[in-house]
Amino acid sequence: MFKVILYYYYLEIKDVDKFLKQHLNFFEGLDIKGRIIISQEGINGTLSGLEEDVDNYMNFVKEDLGLEKINFKIDDCDSHVFPKLSIKIKPELCNLSLNENIDPTQLTGKHLNPKLFYDMMLDPSTVIIDARNDYEFNLGHFKGAINPKINHFRDLPKWFDENIDKFKNKNVLTYCTGGVRCEKFSGYMIKKGIKNVFQLDGGIVSYRDDPKTMGKLWKGKCYVFDQRISIPINKINPEVVGKDYISGEPCERYINCSNPKCNKHILLTIENDKRLKGTCSQVCLEIVNDSIKNKETEIYKRAP
Repeated sequence: MFKVILYYYYLEIKDVDKFLKQHLNFFEGLDIKGRIIISQEGINGTLSGLEEDVDNYMNFVKEDLGLEKINFKIDDCDSHVFPKLSIKIKPELCNLSLNENIDPTQLTGKHLNPKLFYDMMLDPSTVIIDARNDYEFNLGHFKGAINPKINHFRDLPKWFDENIDKFKNKNVLTYCTGGVRCEKFSGYMIKKGIKNVFQLDGGIVSYRDDPKTMGKLWKGKCYVFDQRISIPINKINPEVVGKDYISGEPCERYINCSNPKCNKHILLTIENDKRLKGTCSQVCLEIVNDSIKNKETEIYKRAP
């Protein structure tokens, strides 16, 4: 049995190189894959591995590294969902590119457990902001949530500044996959003068697993950054909200356009994928067809 874990923890890490080396030493001989970001502001990671190896890593983080309060979101799976292990040191756990960084240990929105978050979503004076990217929202989101239609997390402050009047004197809820992005974004909203800012503790994944909510009011699936691509959330009345990029029919299947110069991330049914050879448009299809013809011509020229 394999496990997939998702986690983050904001804390001051003075010696990031030492923190990195501790991880590298621990992973020697273990069959664990995934991505870890280490920063002076904390750690953020998602990993897959055999149950015993993952359990040992979680104990290592809590006991050896002293992060006793860290919250691991855990899924079972049949195999690895990452091709390799990557551990990087970066300036931020999630890039907002602000002139003055937000420190979630000092400034962040009030954490709501899933049941309180659910209750507040039902309040007519509440607005819900999805802190994720546009393609994540298109696959699934909370009922009534606002889609900022951003391509990168760093685009979110600009969108918020342009729409700030909509959120004054409101209860503002925000959410993301595991919670790491909301920590900073909620702090940013408070810094901009919004008083009642709340975030979903543990993110969408924890909302799915809570026995009091079981994913209620979630529409579609949740996008995840591994080979699974998506996971179900609503255990009560699931529905499909994703739409095929070409036809608009219900679809939850993401691909990247096969034209390498485009590479657009789109929802596409198997039928349209075959018909368009994995492209997002007639223009990209023609480019791919021309590329195939050129390769065939080159092979023919080389043939004896």
